[in-house]
Amino acid sequence: MARGERLLAWASTAGDVLVGGTREALYLPDRDPSRLPWQEVATADWDVDERVLRVVEVGSFGQPQPQHLLELTEPDRLLALVRERVTASIVVQRHVAIRGRLGVRVLGRRAPGGHGPIAWLVEYDAGLDPDDPDVAAQVDEAVTAARGDVGE
Repeated sequence: MARGERLLAWASTAGDVLVGGTREALYLPDRDPSRLPWQEVATADWDVDERVLRVVEVGSFGQPQPQHLLELTEPDRLLALVRERVTASIVVQRHVAIRGRLGVRVLGRRAPGGHGPIAWLVEYDAGLDPDDPDVAAQVDEAVTAARGDVGE
């Protein structure tokens, strides 16, 4: 773990490897480096039947998002920490219509403690072309409005 971090919750994988979380990051055994800051977790879903935690990292547009599938035993405390920390990293999240029902999701994320800069992300609905000048202009306006709403 990084200097000054303290393990708050953990669970073992089926292979008896630990997955743990601190206030600042999730530590994954199948990632190099193993430390994944909470604000870089795009989604984390628990499949109760398969007992698998699926963690998807924030990615770059047009690139596949890294995913981690972890079969966990006794994950209750870790799952609660993951839910709380990922939620705490979201500063703003809104869907903005661009064409009819098609739109973009504008997200502002930062470390859950409120320190550091806000990272701005845009997720496009299927069917929208980010290279279309009209779409790009509306997305720029949406991001500018979201930034203004949080005082940036």
